[in-house]
Formats: sequence, structure tokens, C-alpha cells
Amino acid sequence: MGKPTGFLEIDRHDRGYAPVAERLKHWKEFVEPLPQDELRQQASRCMSCGIPFCHQGCPVNNQIPDFNELVYRDQWRAALDNLLSTNNFPEFTGRICPAPCEASCTLNIQDTPVTIKSIECQIIDRGWEEGWIRPEPSPRGTGKRVGVVGSGPAGLACAQQLARAGHATTVFEKSDRVGGLLRYGIPDFKMEKHLIDRRVRQMEAEGVIFRTSFDVGGMVSVQRLLDDYDVLVMACGAEAPRDLPVPGRDLAGVHFAMEFLAQQNKRNAGDPESIAAPDGTIDARGKHVIVIGGGDTGSDCIGTSNRQGAASVVQLEIMPMPPERENKTLTWPDWPLKLRTSSSHQEGAEREFAVATRRFIGQDGQVTAIECVRLEWVAGADGRMQMREVAGSEFQLKADLVFLAMGFVGPTQAGVVEQSGVDLDPRGNVLADTNDYRTSQPNIFACGDARRGQSLVVWAIREGRQCARAVDQHLMGASALPR
Repeated sequence: MGKPTGFLEIDRHDRGYAPVAERLKHWKEFVEPLPQDELRQQASRCMSCGIPFCHQGCPVNNQIPDFNELVYRDQWRAALDNLLSTNNFPEFTGRICPAPCEASCTLNIQDTPVTIKSIECQIIDRGWEEGWIRPEPSPRGTGKRVGVVGSGPAGLACAQQLARAGHATTVFEKSDRVGGLLRYGIPDFKMEKHLIDRRVRQMEAEGVIFRTSFDVGGMVSVQRLLDDYDVLVMACGAEAPRDLPVPGRDLAGVHFAMEFLAQQNKRNAGDPESIAAPDGTIDARGKHVIVIGGGDTGSDCIGTSNRQGAASVVQLEIMPMPPERENKTLTWPDWPLKLRTSSSHQEGAEREFAVATRRFIGQDGQVTAIECVRLEWVAGADGRMQMREVAGSEFQLKADLVFLAMGFVGPTQAGVVEQSGVDLDPRGNVLADTNDYRTSQPNIFACGDARRGQSLVVWAIREGRQCARAVDQHLMGASALPR
């Protein structure tokens, strides 16, 4: 334990943001890292609890007290080695993970958790700056071939672990670039895409082959891959969006969130408009934007709309407004339900809670407004909360663009999932447990959102790592890969 009294002497201080007026002018990241001396002080606040609850909050099982102490002692290289022993891509989680580890921190009982996410991010960023991170190819091959379908965080983590175990690994990605929703779902202002590119270069040097614009189940059958590879891993994500089938859904100007977000990311990557928006440009400039859905994807639509110059942005959430602070005696160390305000919310958006959309209103085929109604949540006869409309609460909102950001219902069924013939769970996800990640079909494994449903990037990395271990054990009879 570096400084036993650190948590008593030093207040929590996290990374800051560039001013709103400045950051809305560009698409780059705007988080301002802490100076290294100040970060060392923040690391010294770690209490080295007898039971480090942050471990149970971190899906990849980062050894958080250990790297906190190493940072405090200015042993950055050792801190990096420790961090990479459990997490393949801390530069991703250090930017877009909501940090359930901090919610589980013992100091969070008094709302001052250790700045774990910032420390993690600056460890990995310094590792890249210093040139400490290099390819780690396997000294010998096993002669086994593995195909990974999908290049999101689960597919990338799985492929990297398998390649380092000596298996010849190929990643198949249907898009034109590697990264899955990291590439075409997360806005650049939250995570710049050169971070993915340098990991791809590292993995290629480790022997991973990437095949982009390769639609498994379309341009090549699943059976053909099974003929060529010993194992197929389905890490194809959960990309089927939840729809809103109300009158007027077919009006122009009503879009799924990912249609909007992917276009802007492609523009930022330098693609011409004919490639970025082959089905027509979605531009929020000067328009009244409605975002339906109160989660991270909705927040990303807000930030993107404001950078494009929207006239106004309103976000609708069907659930009631959560409390500003949770009851720690009931929730800690679990992830709490409480009001969360993102950096995009701070940039300008009106938020409405307990609101349902009844219909989209249009003129000449174009959406012009939406009709909404307020809800109240009451306990039903079975004790469960049920929603009902508040009589006389109907209202309309002007709308030139509407983005549906209500989450995802599972993997897209057409293509690889349908062709593989794997069993699905009641929610429509690929059925495979977390003991061996095997599906109902021989030599087909599944991990990440395709298996567990829409989730966090840190859960995807965990599943990719564990699936790789299960595949290695299946191929070799035993596995030396870490969990």
C-alpha cells in the first residue's frame, strides 16, 4: 500500500473537458489528462481494501489496487504490464467504459471513488508514447486454424489471445474497416479511430489476418469456413436495433441511430459522401432533432447533432427520471440506477423522462413533429411496476429529424447466425454458456454481444478472452491462456 493516509489527505480530482464552445468545433477527443504528478496523488488514494470490491465491479478482473500502487511509486512500466495481463485494450475501456469499478470502490460510499478509469487510460497512453507496447507473436504455431466473425472488441480480444497461443487466426469483418461498433458506432469525439488502427497493426504483426468487406453468410457460406477452419468463433455483435412501430414510422427523417452515427464516422475517416451516405445524407444542421432513448447511444446522437449545428435537441426517455443520488446502503457495491449527465448532455439538450411516443406526424412524406404522452409508473397486482398514460397529457414536439436509440435486441438473424443453425436463447442471442462458450453446433463458439446481448465494451473484451481460452482448450486439450 503506497500511502496509507492518501484517501484522507487528498480529494478526488478527475480529468476535465475542454470548454463546450471549443470542443463543438471539431470531432476529436476533448478529455484533458491529469499531470502525472497529480495522477500519482490520485493513485495514492487507493485504500488497498482488505476486500477490494473494485475487483467484482471490473468484468475483466483488472488488478486495480496493484496498478494504483505502481503508479503511485512511479513504476509505470510495471503498471502497464499488470494492466495488460488482464485487459487487451485499456485504451478503449479507459475512454468509453462507464467504470463499474469506480461504482464498486469503497470510497464511493462517500461519493469520492478513486479515479480508476483515468489512471487506467493514462497508463496505457503512456505505454504507447514510450514505445513499451510491441507485438507479441507466438514463438511457434500449433497448426490449428481459427476464424473469428466480427471485429468488435470481443472478436479482437479473442483473435489476439488465440494468435498469441500460436493458432493461425483470421478475422472476418463485413464493413470496410476493422472495429465493429467501436469504428462505426462510437463517435470520434469519444474515441478517435487511430487507436483501433494501431492495435490492428500490432495484431497483424502477431499473425492475425484481417479480411474486411467480407460478409460471412453472404459472400461466403458458414459451411465453407468450417471446411477451411478448425473452429469458427461468432463475435458478430448485437446489431439488430429496437424499432418503434407507431403510425408514421415510414416517414422520411426517422432513422435508427446507427445510420446517423456511422455516416459521420465515415466522413471523419475521409470517405466521400457517396460512400459515407449511399442511401442519402442525414444532416442535423439547422434542424430540430428528437432522440428517442436515454442511453449512451442517444447521448452520442446528441453530441453528433450539436456538432453538426442542430437548431435544437430533445431527448426522450420512457422510464421515469432516476434519483440524482443512489441509496448507497441498498446499492453499493453494485452498479446503481441514478441520473447520469454525459458530456454531450452538457453541450446542450433538453431531456424529458416518462414520455412515450404515440405517432410521427408528417407532411409530404417528411416528418415534421411527434405526438407524445406522459406516463406514470404504478405497482401492478403482482407488485411489478407498470406504466400507464396520464390522461390529458398529450403534447407535440417539432421534429425535422428523429433518431431511434432504444438499444439493440440481439444479433442480426440473417446471414451468419441463420446459416450456422445454432440454437438461440429466449432473447434471440446465440446460445452458449460461459463455461466453454460452445454453441449447439460442432466447432462453433460464440462470445460478446452476440452471446450475452447488448452490453459494455469491457464485457465484450472479457468474453473474447475467455472464449479464446475455451477454444484453445478445445483444440489442444488444455489451455495456458489466462482467464
